[in-house]
Amino acid sequence: MGTWVVRPAGTFSDLFTTLVDLKWRWNLFIFILTYTVAWLFMASMWWFIAYIRGDLNKAHNDKYTPCVANVYNFPSAFLFFIETEATIGYGYRYITDKCPEGIILFLFQSILGSIVDAFLIGCMFIKMSQPKKRAETLMFSEHAAISMRDGKLTLMFRVGNLRNSHMVSAQIRCKLLKSRQTPEGEFLPLDQLELDVGFSTGADQLFLVSPLTICHVIDTKSPFYDLSQRSMQTEQFEIVVILEGIVETTGMTCQARTSYTEDEDVLVLWGHRFFPVISLEEGFFKVDYSQFHATFEVPTPPYSVKEQEEALLLSSPLMAPSLCNSGEKNSSLDCLETLEDNDSTTKLPTKLQKITGRDGLPKKLLRMSSTTSEMTYSFGDLPMKLQRISSVPGVSDDKQAGKASKISTEPMSKSVADLPPKLQRLAGGGGGRMDGHLPPKLRKMNSDRFT
Repeated sequence: MGTWVVRPAGTFSDLFTTLVDLKWRWNLFIFILTYTVAWLFMASMWWFIAYIRGDLNKAHNDKYTPCVANVYNFPSAFLFFIETEATIGYGYRYITDKCPEGIILFLFQSILGSIVDAFLIGCMFIKMSQPKKRAETLMFSEHAAISMRDGKLTLMFRVGNLRNSHMVSAQIRCKLLKSRQTPEGEFLPLDQLELDVGFSTGADQLFLVSPLTICHVIDTKSPFYDLSQRSMQTEQFEIVVILEGIVETTGMTCQARTSYTEDEDVLVLWGHRFFPVISLEEGFFKVDYSQFHATFEVPTPPYSVKEQEEALLLSSPLMAPSLCNSGEKNSSLDCLETLEDNDSTTKLPTKLQKITGRDGLPKKLLRMSSTTSEMTYSFGDLPMKLQRISSVPGVSDDKQAGKASKISTEPMSKSVADLPPKLQRLAGGGGGRMDGHLPPKLRKMNSDRFT
């Protein structure tokens, strides 16, 4: 991805920085040209003063006091300026007190010379002290690779340090340059997005004693969340990698940069992994920089992380129950109602499928399942007495079952209280069934009632 930048006119207002950023050949040319022009200009000024005063014609007159002694032509004026500016001072050519214009020119020469020296010498010193050559000893892999690492799709590239001296406080950052359009329709050319290479965990702080593989995990927060092998061939983007650190020997900050694009020269390889370059030999670790840029193919799904997650979600049998897990405090009633609304009764257990096959029962069971105990009781299928016993709060299932068995085994003679008063008197008011004291017709009616 190439860019053509049109520099504004204000860029050249910072002349010092502009000179520092120029190449060495242009710096040397400007350095020599500036001093040559300044020397010729000032030599011309001294020659002009001597010419106006007539010193050139009276140079060999011992009784005449010139403005500058022994200046009688342009070469002698040029030598006088060089001797004065360079503070050589041979003593043969010197300014006299009979020339006020010469004194003023001498002050101007001193000020101008100091400015030119400070500007050009300072520019050359800063350019020589720049750690650009140190940055050339920091290596980046020619390609970036995308493959699986630790079960996650990961973008990887490699960095290395060719010098024995360390980079102090080395830190790496990644930027994704990609044009995009906002939902409001605004077009953002070369929009910059951050690629996380371990900022949250501190993995972006490097101890660069050996080649390191820098990883960017592609997840839901990554700009490459929907990037697949096929879409990578059509999209246009550039990954800018910035490595910063302090040079151990000079203490100056050094920065090295590289970039990876979809072009063939700096291609991002899908389904590749870097060759190992560190091996253990005779108790020492050996680094083989000949394999620094080498990669090999590994099995990698050609789909994006987004497509993989969607396929996994669709193929999961627990996709429907997962709808009920959206909140921590959802009741079983809401969950079951959601399943019933989505016609997903076939995914319920076998018992619930049998129960929901009866008309009217699912709603009743759902209402009862919303209790804190999350137990379902079909009270409609129990006798009235057992329903009253079961509805008592705090009574456990074991107690209810014991009471039910006790009631079912009780002598049914306790129900004599439900007979007419005359029959109760015939029964003797006792707790038992007095079948022997009843007429045969009543005994038959009583037996039919209790059975």
